[in-house]
Amino acid sequence: MYEAYFNNRFTNTLVFYVFLLLVLVVSPFLFAWELVNSIRSCFRFKENMSGKVVLITGASSGLGELMAYEYAKLGACLVIISTKKPESRLELVADRARELGSLDVLSIFADVSKVDDCRMFVDDTIKHFGRLDHLVCNAGIGALYSINHDVTKFTPVIDINFWGSVYPTHFAIPHLMKTNGKIIVNASCAGVLNPPRGGFYNASKAALISFYESLRFEVSPTITITILTLGYIQTNFITAKYSSNSVGVRLRKDMRDVVPTMDAEPCVKAVIDGIRKGATFITEPRFIKALFLIQFLFPQLHQFYFNMYFPSKNRKVKRVE
Repeated sequence: MYEAYFNNRFTNTLVFYVFLLLVLVVSPFLFAWELVNSIRSCFRFKENMSGKVVLITGASSGLGELMAYEYAKLGACLVIISTKKPESRLELVADRARELGSLDVLSIFADVSKVDDCRMFVDDTIKHFGRLDHLVCNAGIGALYSINHDVTKFTPVIDINFWGSVYPTHFAIPHLMKTNGKIIVNASCAGVLNPPRGGFYNASKAALISFYESLRFEVSPTITITILTLGYIQTNFITAKYSSNSVGVRLRKDMRDVVPTMDAEPCVKAVIDGIRKGATFITEPRFIKALFLIQFLFPQLHQFYFNMYFPSKNRKVKRVE
C-alpha cells in the first residue's frame, strides 16, 4: 500500500522530513514527560538490599570496585569476580567491602570470556548463598582500533565485553527468576555514539545493547534489565597509562583532558540509586541523552562535534607491532 512512497526518491525524502517535523512539534510534550518522570523517580520506592546477593564481574578496579562498595554500604552480600593477575586487587576490595558493611563477600578469580568459568562462579554463588538477586555484568576492556593494527589482536575485546556478559547472564537467569532479580549490564554510550577509534569496543557495546533489549521480552517483568550507557567516567579506563597496556592505539593524554568527564563516585551513586528504583536505562552524565538524539536525527552535527574533540592531528597513530 505504501511502497510507492518509499520507492520514489522525492516522496521518500518528504516522508522523512514530515516525521522529523512531527517529532519537533511533539518535543515539548516529550520534554515535559521526561521532566515529570525524573521528578517521580525521586519519590520512587528503593529496593532494600540488606542480605541480598549481588554478583559483580570486573570488580577489582574502576566502576566495578566502586559498585561493590556502594552495595556493601547497603548491607548486601557480594560475589566479586576478576581475572587472576599479579596486580589484581580483588582481595583488597573484598576486605574493604566487609569494612563498609557487607555481610559476606565471596571473591572468585575467573575469566568471563570462558563459558566454563562463568558457569562455575554462578554455581559457586548459589552453593555459598543459596540465591542470586543482582547480576552486574561490568567486566570489560577497551582497545582503540586503527586500520594500521593487526585485526586479530582485537578478538579479546568481543570475547570479554560481549560474551563476558552473555555467558554469566545465561547461567544466572534461572536463579534470578526465583528472586525477581535484576541484570545490570555496563554497555557504555559508545555503543550508540560510536566515537572515533572505538572500532571493536563500540561494536561490542552496541551488541550488548541489542542483546539485552531483545532479552527483555523474554524475562520481563520477572527479571528487570538495567542497561548502563555511561559517558567518559574518571577511572583508569580512560587514562593514557591504561591504553599503553592495550593492544590498540595508545593515547597521548588522558581522556579527561580532551572531553567532558564525570567523577566516578557520584556516577556510581546515581547508578546504584537508579538500579534500586527499577530503572531500565541509566545514562550518566545526563547530557549524553541529548547526544543520542542528535546522533540519530542530525548525523552531520554528530560528526562535527566528534571532529571538534578529536581533530585529525590528534588521531594520528603509530603502527604497533
